[in-house]
Amino acid sequence: MFPSISITATTGPRQRLRPLPRLLMGIGALLFATAVFAQGVDYQVRIDAPRQLEELLEDNLDLIRWRGNSRVDMEQLQRLVKEAPEQVKTLVATEGYYSPRVSAGLDTSGSRPVARVIVDPGQPVLVGDVDLVLRGFAPFDKGGAPFDANALRTRWTLPVGARFRQGDWEAAKRGLLREVVQTRFPRAQLVETSATVDPEERRALLHVVIDSGPEMRFGELRIRGLKRYPRTVITNLNKINPGDEYSEAALQALQSRLQDTGYFSSVEVSADMRAVLAAELEDLKDADDDAGPSTAQDPTGPTVLPVLVRVTENKRKNVEVGVGFSTDTGARAQLSYDDLNVLGKRMKSDLIYEQKRQTAQVDFYWPTTPKGYNDSIGAGVEREDLRGEITTVARVAARRAWGTPLLERSLTFEFLTEKREVEGREPTRSRSLPLTYSITKRRLDSLIQPTNGYVLSGQLGGALLPILTDEKFLRLYLRGLAYKPVGDSGTLVLRAELGAVASREKLGVPSTFLFRAGGDQSVRGYGYQELGVQENGAIVGGRYLATASAEYQYWFRPPWGVAVFYDVGNAADKVGNLNPKSGYGVGARWRSPVGPINVDLAYGHALRKARLHFSLGFTF
Repeated sequence: MFPSISITATTGPRQRLRPLPRLLMGIGALLFATAVFAQGVDYQVRIDAPRQLEELLEDNLDLIRWRGNSRVDMEQLQRLVKEAPEQVKTLVATEGYYSPRVSAGLDTSGSRPVARVIVDPGQPVLVGDVDLVLRGFAPFDKGGAPFDANALRTRWTLPVGARFRQGDWEAAKRGLLREVVQTRFPRAQLVETSATVDPEERRALLHVVIDSGPEMRFGELRIRGLKRYPRTVITNLNKINPGDEYSEAALQALQSRLQDTGYFSSVEVSADMRAVLAAELEDLKDADDDAGPSTAQDPTGPTVLPVLVRVTENKRKNVEVGVGFSTDTGARAQLSYDDLNVLGKRMKSDLIYEQKRQTAQVDFYWPTTPKGYNDSIGAGVEREDLRGEITTVARVAARRAWGTPLLERSLTFEFLTEKREVEGREPTRSRSLPLTYSITKRRLDSLIQPTNGYVLSGQLGGALLPILTDEKFLRLYLRGLAYKPVGDSGTLVLRAELGAVASREKLGVPSTFLFRAGGDQSVRGYGYQELGVQENGAIVGGRYLATASAEYQYWFRPPWGVAVFYDVGNAADKVGNLNPKSGYGVGARWRSPVGPINVDLAYGHALRKARLHFSLGFTF
């Protein structure tokens, strides 16, 4: 139904409109009315409700969703306003409010209609009782350990007294089931759940029945997809023994260890449920044939789950070419060659050219041993031109590493020769046969994007025997990094370093074991390795090191953030000469998929000038 239109035209006392112009005017008026109708009603919506409910209503009310739709006329708008109170009651009930007072009206007195919704949620419904029933969790006679039902009840996330929210109720049930299926009972099920709400008493009675299903233990290891590499590449990393209780964490740990080897492009570790289902079907078939139960599983004990490992092998040989830039060492070009099977070992080689440093390195890695040791040998040459000192180091090293990303340890034994050149002095050469023990402990909420936790690292080593060593020495190096959340959007980052070298003479100690400071991961505001000991116009390494840093990061629109920081530190040959140099400034932060990207503008107080720093990730 289009609105009626009346058009009056005056052309003189005795003149009338001709039929054709009169028809054209009528069509034009009709098209105008149609365009007005197609625009629909332009209206506003105002919601008066507590803040935690306002967003919920704005995201779900039909009044909001249909605003701006050309098909909504005044009649439809009035219907939406009339239906709004019931929709509000349904929505706020999911937040625990079952007795709200809601009113809605339409104000058409202005140029634009205004739909107003007023919500008084009242008092929320609280959890009055939780009836958590566990079925089938009694231990088996043959070695079964009792299931800790009390601990399971303690970890229930919607306790008595909590506000009964629908989202929390669903999350609590999922969390309960997840807690059970991760260990011993992967086929557990929620067989009955109910929430009885009494709005007058403002109380919700919860009832949950969970059935454990059969207890399960690990069986034999089955490997699929292995072609070029020996089974020991996988079996040496497997710490799951037949008879161990089922544990999802154990499967994930094995998968992580296999992925870290570099031998595989994809790894999937799982419990072979299909084998169990096939055995159960065979039992049913045998029972139907009156042939007695199958002997594949012991009906009185836990079910045995084979551990299935599916892998896709990486290409044996791989070549990579890369370019990059760092404000520490300048432009970089890199060529890498990786062969996964050279006489049963993995070979990695790198050629790296940077403006201030050039490296050629080759390493051979043995497959991880059954005790978790990663052994390797390698050789390389590195030339570094920094602050007037040129060093060329050739080394041969043997290394054993073990542990996990949370606690890494290593022991490195190496022989190195070094040529050292400082302008205005005769070049010197030194030999050394050091042994170094390193340990790193991580306790972070994320290894890639940390916001809470700490990392501690230490090295203790030296060359103490007069064999292929020009100067005996002992070296200690400690480093710490801590992240602490500050409010909802802030992070405090603290960092500190300490280092010391003890020897009778400094000459003869390889410069790679001495200390310098300055740069992106040290004292910002100064160039890479710019803080150290002055020697004939050059800056060289010192016996002692001390640096510290404090940084506040504010994430105004994650993953974007800004930072302010203060760094201080220096390196020297005597503790009394560690005159601290400070740098401070501001920076931009971006949490990229590969790690945090930092761009900092720092002012070096001792130099009285600013420097731009760029870094990716955090060093540890």
